[in-house]
Formats: sequence, structure tokens, C-alpha cells
Amino acid sequence: MGASLDKIDNIILKALLLDGRASFSAIARETKLTDVAIKKRVESLKRKGVIQSISVDLNYKALGYENPIFVQMQVDPSKQRDIMKKLVTMDFVLELYQVLGEYNLIAKIVVPNLESADRFIGQIGLIDGVLAVKTMVVTSELKQTRTLPSMPLQNKL
Repeated sequence: MGASLDKIDNIILKALLLDGRASFSAIARETKLTDVAIKKRVESLKRKGVIQSISVDLNYKALGYENPIFVQMQVDPSKQRDIMKKLVTMDFVLELYQVLGEYNLIAKIVVPNLESADRFIGQIGLIDGVLAVKTMVVTSELKQTRTLPSMPLQNKL
């Protein structure tokens, strides 16, 4: 079961999701606590594993990359661990997930152009143990949220 969060934790998380550089004093004003108290709560959320990291959200398109491509891979289960080790080291792979279903792995990749995508996906298909590859090119992003789902949190508050 997940970490126990209260209303203050929820406010802190929402503020950091909107702006990872939000100051403790700004959050303190919103919660009517001291900035030291907010700092301690953020540290506690990190220790609990609720906050894994605070990072920059890059616009890959502005940096010259194509829209993301999702690559589904059906792999030999006996070779899956080795395949995952190879994929996590590859530059174009932003995210890698082990999933249930017809395909065992899904990677989110970004490449500078579709020619690079073709070559890179071809390399994935040549990895020993990759049985089938299916790709989905993102044509437009319809939703990417940086908020928390409200229902599960409301039940905890």
C-alpha cells in the first residue's frame, strides 16, 4: 500500500508538480507553515519514496527531435533480462516498461528524424531474443499531466 499522505503533503506535491523549483517559502505561505517545516516534509516525502526526484521537463521537439515513438517488443522470456540491460543503455530510449500481454516490453524513444528511427528500430529487432517489434509514432500529444489524480488522494485525506 502507498505512503500515507495528509492535506499538507498533497499541497506540497501539487506545488512541486506545477513547478519543481517552487520555493519552500512560497509553499509555506500557502500552507501557513514555516519554510523549515516544508523542507522537512519534502525530505520526508523523499525518504518515503513518494518523491523520487525533481527534474527538468524537456521539450524534445524544440531540441530538434521527432515526436516520440512507442516500440512494443515481444521477447523470448529466457532472454528478457539481457534485452532489458541492453535497451536501458541505448541513448534514444527515454523510458522502458515491462508489461503483460502479447508484447513483454514497451520503450518510448525519441530520434532526430524518421530515418534514424528506422535504423534504431532495426537495431532493436536484431537484438538476440527479440521476436517481434511493433511501433506507434505519436502524431500529437493530447494529454500529459503534471498533477495528481484527485479521487485516490481525497480518500486518504
